[in-house]
Amino acid sequence: MNHQPCALWDVPLRNLAIPGSHNAITYCLDKSDRSPVDLTQPDLLQKLDKYMKPLIRPFVYKWAVTQEATVKEQLDCGVRYLDLRIAHRPNDTSTDLYFYHGVYTTLTVETVLQEIRSWLDVHSREVVLLSFSHFLDLNQDLHTGLISTIRTIFTAKLCPTTEVVTLRNLWSLGYQVIVSYEHSMVSLYSDLWPHIPYWWANKCKAEALIEEFEHRKQHGRPGGFFVTGINLTEDLQYICSHPTESLKDLVMSTYPALLSWVRGQSPGSDSRSLNIIAGDFVSESHFVPTVIALNQHLVHYTGPCDVSRGN
Repeated sequence: MNHQPCALWDVPLRNLAIPGSHNAITYCLDKSDRSPVDLTQPDLLQKLDKYMKPLIRPFVYKWAVTQEATVKEQLDCGVRYLDLRIAHRPNDTSTDLYFYHGVYTTLTVETVLQEIRSWLDVHSREVVLLSFSHFLDLNQDLHTGLISTIRTIFTAKLCPTTEVVTLRNLWSLGYQVIVSYEHSMVSLYSDLWPHIPYWWANKCKAEALIEEFEHRKQHGRPGGFFVTGINLTEDLQYICSHPTESLKDLVMSTYPALLSWVRGQSPGSDSRSLNIIAGDFVSESHFVPTVIALNQHLVHYTGPCDVSRGN
């Protein structure tokens, strides 16, 4: 954010192209026997994992990892939207919360949020969007505790929903974090934003994903923040027909086609424009610079920079 041209400082963030990380905290999935497969997985897989863990767990793991870079490494490479999926582990008597995708993570939510806070303290002119969603096995008390943790860690860095969300305004007020929270409790807090819509194509081929998004664009973009997830989804047929491969193999083989499509997109307020673009293994390709480069489309349509107003 700090390196965006000054011509973009007054453009609403919802009209900028922002790189995002799909299922951001899967680099620390638990490989040990301590973690069961998560409760969203089919009953058959849960039973197989219970009785055949040495055989099943490596298989689950290689299709569950969507990011190999740590959250700090993702932020360092330019990611500014994090897709955070929160769970309370079954039979856990503590109030600790974890991330999950196939299995649960070894790092707690609080630990990762502290890491993000520490990074923001060093990078005072950077802004991140944190999307809390896909809550698994959280009751009202756990939601209340999580929201309290979020507000305690980020304190004055949290941007209220009433603010004008441009870089110039956020910098002047010291706001660095926009938190969206996919739960009805969000209405009780002025510093939590409603859930950010996520366009998910549910396709395992790049061509089908692109076709789906082109169809959605015909109906117009949402008015606020929204995510276009260029993350592919493997189905059982694909997995069974590619037994030696992994999700990373699938993703990396399709990134050339996906990024070629991204290069043809534009941010902005137009009904066909994109905003946040999220992907898998974001530090392993040209994903981040490709998304950031889209903002050059807007430089030609904004007024001249008033450097005297800069901060």
